[in-house]
Amino acid sequence: MEPPTLVTERLMLRPLDERDVESVQAACQDPEIVRWIPVPEPYGREDAEQFVCGVSPAGWRDDTMYNFGVFTKSGGLVGSMGLVRLWQLGTPERQAELGFWTVKEQRGNGYTVEAGRAVIDWAFSELKAERLEWVAEAGNLASRAVARRLGFVMEGTQRAKIVQRGIRRDAWVAALLPTDLGQQMETPYLPASGRSRAKRPA
Repeated sequence: MEPPTLVTERLMLRPLDERDVESVQAACQDPEIVRWIPVPEPYGREDAEQFVCGVSPAGWRDDTMYNFGVFTKSGGLVGSMGLVRLWQLGTPERQAELGFWTVKEQRGNGYTVEAGRAVIDWAFSELKAERLEWVAEAGNLASRAVARRLGFVMEGTQRAKIVQRGIRRDAWVAALLPTDLGQQMETPYLPASGRSRAKRPA
């Protein structure tokens, strides 16, 4: 897929490239990012180069991961936000997982939610995704707050889902459907509550 550029009121979202290596490396020195995101520790220049110049463009090329660098209009790095496709092309599942991290100095400005809305709109309109998932280690209150502001519906805790620093950890899981935002889904959806109201055979 040809990577797009998304523009919001205050932000520009574009694929990361070589000019962003130093900014990504600097951002990933933050203990909070290291605590919640499975990045290498310590995070060196080679790690940033691999993510920016290897992993991210490969995801776009292979149609498996769509990662955006999030920037202010003046060019400052706000963070990284991406979607991992959870379905095989040509199959009906059409689900993806949203992930993100935000530079320490850029937190508290509402930038992550603003970027998230742009990526979600793109996922539903261009990828035709019909379910987006958010998964974070249980206890990541900041990430959960962003997910809730984006409209994600909390679905519970999955035991031992995440492996972080060699340890299995519980994860909070939430989902967002196009119908949650007043949009239509191509595949009909029959929720469990709809089945319970269905007439029983005589």
